[in-house]
Amino acid sequence: MPELLEDFSLSKQNHKKGSIQKIGIVGCGNVGQEIARLLSQYGLEVIYIEKNTELVEEVFGKIKKQLDEAIDKWGLTEGDKRAILSRIKGSTEYSSLSNCDLVIEAIYSYKTGSSLDERREIFRNIEQYVSEETVICSNSSTLMISDIASFLQHPERSMGLHFLSPETTVKIVEVVRGLNTNDETYDFVCKFAKMIEKKVITVNESPGNISTRLICTLINEACETLMEGVASVQDIDDTMKLGFGLQVGPLELADKLGLDKILKYMDNLYAEFGLQKFKASPIIKRLVRANHLGRKTLKGFYSYDGERKIGEAISCPEYKL
Repeated sequence: MPELLEDFSLSKQNHKKGSIQKIGIVGCGNVGQEIARLLSQYGLEVIYIEKNTELVEEVFGKIKKQLDEAIDKWGLTEGDKRAILSRIKGSTEYSSLSNCDLVIEAIYSYKTGSSLDERREIFRNIEQYVSEETVICSNSSTLMISDIASFLQHPERSMGLHFLSPETTVKIVEVVRGLNTNDETYDFVCKFAKMIEKKVITVNESPGNISTRLICTLINEACETLMEGVASVQDIDDTMKLGFGLQVGPLELADKLGLDKILKYMDNLYAEFGLQKFKASPIIKRLVRANHLGRKTLKGFYSYDGERKIGEAISCPEYKL
């Protein structure tokens, strides 16, 4: 049975050390929006930070649209929507994070190469405005939290907190201790995860954690199988779905996550480990160069009409070496 919010000291009138009332999110793209909706549904106040006022308004509009879609599917009521939106605010100023109990960095960088320097700068900006008790987390799964937090004055209050997609429905979070993370921070993050009904998967610090490291390897091998002409896109996916019980096949999953994101994950893993299994398949690179990124561009391994998959977009001979 889920814990009551009152059990976690959510009273605004009595905000004690260790209570969890307000969460900050820096970077509110698709992932940040899902996290914001999830946290607000559990009664938490959310403040998200974006680069400019246009993005702040765009994000809020997208969250409204997502809630309307949930209402259309009988997943929410209009009253639920109003309550959720009332707890979500946007800002361009890091000073808006000043009274947050936890801040989650959830940016997606469109730049090539590692986003380590960008995330470090965000961590430094956060630390300027929050209290010494505020926990600072990164949603990154392929960068080391110890590297990101190394320039903080208090690196002991930082952790990795990786939500799997879709963040509102997947029931686990990967919780990653850095070299400097103290027990108080770890316990706080576990308490937070329990509060939003997520199972904690504690991970020893390693690029890719469990989820990204394994799924990237599976997707890459599926690409190699396709490139060798062993089977079609659909047959590879059907084998893994019907043969091994996966909800979606590896190539359809790559389209869902975004091939640009998969490529960035794999580049980070390859840079860290130098292993061939983490070197992105030429198919992934060619699709990204063509801006065939999956569902978000309506073409990847499959073609799409909105969210609906309508057929394979590539065939094996195109990608044989």
